[in-house]
Amino acid sequence: MLEVDFSPDGARRRITRTAVTLGVVGLAGLAVWAAWNAYMETPWTRDATVRAYVVAEAPEVAGRIVELPVADNQFVHKGDLLMVVDPTDYKIAVSLAEAAVEQARATAQNAEAEFQRRQRLDDLAASTEEKQTFAANAMAAKAGYRRASANLDQANVNLRRTRILSPVDGYVTNLLVQLGDYVNIGQKSISVVNADSFWVDGYFEESSLSKIHESDAAAIKLLGYRQLLRGHVNGIARGINVANAQPDASGLASVNPIFTWVRLAQRVPVRLHIDEVPEDVRLVAGMTATVQINPRSQE
Repeated sequence: MLEVDFSPDGARRRITRTAVTLGVVGLAGLAVWAAWNAYMETPWTRDATVRAYVVAEAPEVAGRIVELPVADNQFVHKGDLLMVVDPTDYKIAVSLAEAAVEQARATAQNAEAEFQRRQRLDDLAASTEEKQTFAANAMAAKAGYRRASANLDQANVNLRRTRILSPVDGYVTNLLVQLGDYVNIGQKSISVVNADSFWVDGYFEESSLSKIHESDAAAIKLLGYRQLLRGHVNGIARGINVANAQPDASGLASVNPIFTWVRLAQRVPVRLHIDEVPEDVRLVAGMTATVQINPRSQE
């Protein structure tokens, strides 16, 4: 049988326990209220992606690959050699162009000398028509010399293009060509991920954009790491695709005739600059991340 203590000490203990219980419940309610406000006031999204610029190297001359000093996923510095296309034909082209320049120079010099000699003669020794003919020959020879010089410049440029260098510091990725492969002009052969270009695109609901401003601090949590990356808002996109704005065959807007009462908030890309990356975190373009923005008003 349960006995109830009706003494003054028992009453005081009951009052104390009740007060403590109410206090704990009140504190818990305040904590829940504060957490809910923080959740509603702090923009965050689980829909974020790590991005980076990728430089796709394509040869500007055709030929067989005779040197390939890099491997897949290798880090390269700006100016490092990535690939060499067989330069044999292009060296021969330079030699032929040099010979053509020498020949054109001699022809131009001879034509100019003949023209100058005719200019010094009087009209009885050389007619006006003859002088004009030699003048035209001299001008044509000079033009031929300039054309040969331009061809030599182009041959030297093509020879330099047989050596493909890295334009940035970065990582060779998805290397599919091999030594001995034949590559054509414009054929994408080597891709380099720019190591200095990583950023994060966070896709926030439009209802949260009013709380996001440029330079706001951001905490970035990659899916595969526990450490947080620090960054800040670099910019907010000014446009996304609108399905109803697509024109039909006659150029008129194609508007969906069905509109539901449930309106889904559009997601707008917010670009985040990465300020700090922990040493043991490997950034990979395409990784998934969770982003939380800390508005300046909360700071």
